[in-house]
Amino acid sequence: MDFPDLSRIRSRRHFFREVGAGIGTMALASLLEGESGNPLTPRKPHFAPKAKNVIFLFMEGGPSQLDLFDPKPDLQKWNGKPLPESYTRNLQLAFIKPNAAVLGSPYAFAPRGQSGMEISELLPHLAEVSDDICLVRSMHTDAFNHHPGQLLLFAGTTQVGRPSMGSWVVYGLGSESKNLPGFVVLSSGTGTSGGESNFSSGFLPSTYQGTMFRSSGEPIVYLANPPGISRELERRELDVMKSLNEEHQRVTGDAEIASRIANYELAFRMQAAAPELLDFSKESASTLDMYGVNDKDMKQFGTNCLLARRLVERGVRFVMLMHASWDHHTDLKKELSRQCLRTDQPAAALVKDLKQRGMLDETLVVWGGEFGRTPMSEIRKPEDANNAGRDHHPVAYSMWMAGGGIKGGRVLGKTDDLCFNIVEDPIHVHDLQATLLNQLGFDHKRLTYRYMGRDFRLTDVEGNVVQKLIS
Repeated sequence: MDFPDLSRIRSRRHFFREVGAGIGTMALASLLEGESGNPLTPRKPHFAPKAKNVIFLFMEGGPSQLDLFDPKPDLQKWNGKPLPESYTRNLQLAFIKPNAAVLGSPYAFAPRGQSGMEISELLPHLAEVSDDICLVRSMHTDAFNHHPGQLLLFAGTTQVGRPSMGSWVVYGLGSESKNLPGFVVLSSGTGTSGGESNFSSGFLPSTYQGTMFRSSGEPIVYLANPPGISRELERRELDVMKSLNEEHQRVTGDAEIASRIANYELAFRMQAAAPELLDFSKESASTLDMYGVNDKDMKQFGTNCLLARRLVERGVRFVMLMHASWDHHTDLKKELSRQCLRTDQPAAALVKDLKQRGMLDETLVVWGGEFGRTPMSEIRKPEDANNAGRDHHPVAYSMWMAGGGIKGGRVLGKTDDLCFNIVEDPIHVHDLQATLLNQLGFDHKRLTYRYMGRDFRLTDVEGNVVQKLIS
């Protein structure tokens, strides 16, 4: 057979289709690794982990560290006056001018627990678990607006399209739950600026995408079968669809089809598992009261905190609670008190509940927003002078962590007397990400995914593990 004869038999298009199918088969095998054929099959990290699960309590909008976690009595001396230019010369502000008047905090702080951690009167329940948390007062970020700030916190970059933190974790570890997604998202409040980009799988297979659950009714819209469709009929339909998808995957080499197959199968299993997840009938009355599930103010966030505990109990790897909004440009005193009333007790209850069940050691809880607030006031209209708020402040703010091998009962980092700049132990969001992955058993520089000819990672090209956070 000469070359022209071969060419007539095998066209270039056919050749590349066959090669693509071979590559696709390898991708399919990689994605569906494990005897169960489940891409979320648990996998070993780089080294022995301290934590197995993460619950991230994301306070969207930027909580005011000055009124909650970082007392600055010297601000009262400047209250109503502009700061010296030496403080504000290079400051990037979203809405106010650098010469805006200072706003001292009206809230009292007091030492809490055996550690003597100073926490605001707005957080009396968090004060009860102060010896279990590590309060970081020296967080900083590069973004001073919400969407870029949220992307940087969760995806390691201000660019849309990168995988989120939860997706990276599940990509690296898989999930111990066979009937629920490895990465679950719960939402309360009025929504987030970043929206779905906060839990996107980016260029990772869609299996690692965060799955949004509702806290009442069907956990996921359209999860239940329509009338007349039995579970047996659905199983047969899925089997046919699976065989068609597998054939299409062999032809095209598209690894995303394998994710589609896995997602259909997971949805089928979830139809039985998800309703049980939302059934609180076996929870004690004291547990429901502790979370505030029956309280009109705390119900939404409290239910999500309880669901977070139940999710990690069932092997879900990463749970993200998005609670909006802490973006208090005006009416700070009223709105901040309202948000603390909704979230303080449930968040503290989560720490208490995990601890009493022996789960806190292996569950890393993180609380915080994308940045903090300025020591200067923001007054958008002259008539709102008595309802001042605070602008975005990315260069110095606070977060707290608990469990998962994090040192409790301590404060890390320090800001200057006006909470303007960090003066001790600065921690960038990339450092937070590197530390979180470290507690899960990963070297953040080695947890990578090749895309468009480059090895990407959550921490981009930065980040250091903060050893002072680790017990």
